[in-house]
Amino acid sequence: MEISATGRLEVRITPADVGKRVSVRRLSEPGTAQEKFTDTVGVLTSWDDGVLMITRRDGRSVRIAESALVAGKVVPAAPARRRGPAASYEELAHVASRGWPPLETGRLGAWRLRAAGGFTRRANSVLPLGDPGVPLDAALVAVRRWYGERGLPAYVQTATGAEGTQELLCAELERRGWVREVTAELWTGALAPVADRAEGAGVVLSRQADEAWLARYRRKGVSEVALRVLSGGPSVWFASVPGARGEPPQAIGRCVVDGRWAGFAAVEVDPTRRRQGLATEVMAALARRALDEGASAAWLQVEADNGGAHALYAALGFTPHHSYHHYRAPDEPGDSRGRA
Repeated sequence: MEISATGRLEVRITPADVGKRVSVRRLSEPGTAQEKFTDTVGVLTSWDDGVLMITRRDGRSVRIAESALVAGKVVPAAPARRRGPAASYEELAHVASRGWPPLETGRLGAWRLRAAGGFTRRANSVLPLGDPGVPLDAALVAVRRWYGERGLPAYVQTATGAEGTQELLCAELERRGWVREVTAELWTGALAPVADRAEGAGVVLSRQADEAWLARYRRKGVSEVALRVLSGGPSVWFASVPGARGEPPQAIGRCVVDGRWAGFAAVEVDPTRRRQGLATEVMAALARRALDEGASAAWLQVEADNGGAHALYAALGFTPHHSYHHYRAPDEPGDSRGRA
């Protein structure tokens, strides 16, 4: 907190600091016998009518009454990373998009519109990196029109928690009634330690997702569109640990090599074989192949509430880089399209 030369806490932020990362302390239970304080760190997204809105790293917004503030200051845009590969949000956003590519794209200024027949939100949402070239309301109208022409709901993928992410855009979407449906995290780590964690014995690598691999993949009834997304990317590898004769693989995984980056996805294990090291074996085998192709850093995406996956990836040396969110346009009168 900000402390003056006299030792007193001070509020050193104003409405002019909207858009900056701040740290504030507020009185959480005013009027009680024992006062309690709560600290909040995040991006100041608004300060109107005596109320501050601060968006935390995970994308959650906190409302704070100006009258409850006891201290506040502007802090650096993002904390220094102590381990793992250095990367900007924009670099990782582009890499992740190339690693899970749409079948059709459009441009709205610096925004990239992506569509793939509704297979996953990642491939059917706007990636808003920069200025759309028109006011926000006009941009959102154009986005809804573009997706509506394809029979798809309109989604915008945003990010929070790193330098250059989109806390202000999240707040503006929420003000306009857009609904956040999914929050996930993008984690990064060094690639070599993953390759060194296991032998990868018994893991079979292929350039194609065969019928056996798809039988283990959790998204059942994979369409031709889905296969094109799964197989798309600069250099794609599929891994599997074969099951008994006629049975689906015991474990599978997918990796996309893109320059210095290797992106892991679809790491899945037979529920009866979990906690036996098979996921680590799959990732180690894919990591060694990625190292052979010149990659040195790794990334993956994991849902925010998947504790088991968090434990696995942390043990492999991954750490969270930023959170990302999918906002769906509010339904318009007479809009009967189903959810993706």
